[in-house]
Amino acid sequence: MIYWDIFWAFFIANLLGYGGGPSTIPLIQNEVVHNYDWMTLSEFGDVLAIANALPGPIATKMAGFIGYDLGGILGATVALTATILPSAIAVIILFKFVDLFKDSPKVKLMTKSVQPIIAVLLAVMAYQFFLTAFENSGVLHLLFLALVSYLTLNKLKIHPSLVIVCSLFYGGVLLS
Repeated sequence: MIYWDIFWAFFIANLLGYGGGPSTIPLIQNEVVHNYDWMTLSEFGDVLAIANALPGPIATKMAGFIGYDLGGILGATVALTATILPSAIAVIILFKFVDLFKDSPKVKLMTKSVQPIIAVLLAVMAYQFFLTAFENSGVLHLLFLALVSYLTLNKLKIHPSLVIVCSLFYGGVLLS
């Protein structure tokens, strides 16, 4: 039964996640943390941080890790299949219609109207992570990491994956 739940959770999240990886993250979080209780929000945040630091599509990295954690190699295979299947089906079905609707103002409007929804979902998820970090780490560590991350990303233009890895190291050394 766990394999069906893994498949369904990742299939639904990726079926509804119009726009790629960033739009699927809150949907995967909802399934993994709230719907099935497979992870806590803090654990999900750790998986998200590691997935962000690695190259490749974020949804497949998260699916592989969570699926493996829940059901071993078969669980990872099921989660990856469920993650890829909605896009594969859509590409196969919609490929014939691409040329017909590529310049349609309605399609362009639909694409533009989804962007604010994705932004709100990501903001809610960031707020939840902020609250969890505040409760688990304390205000001093949280402010220090936020300030250093802001400065390194915006002022020094250091790659985000390096900032994530350094933050993970900081948390592993000082907060565990």
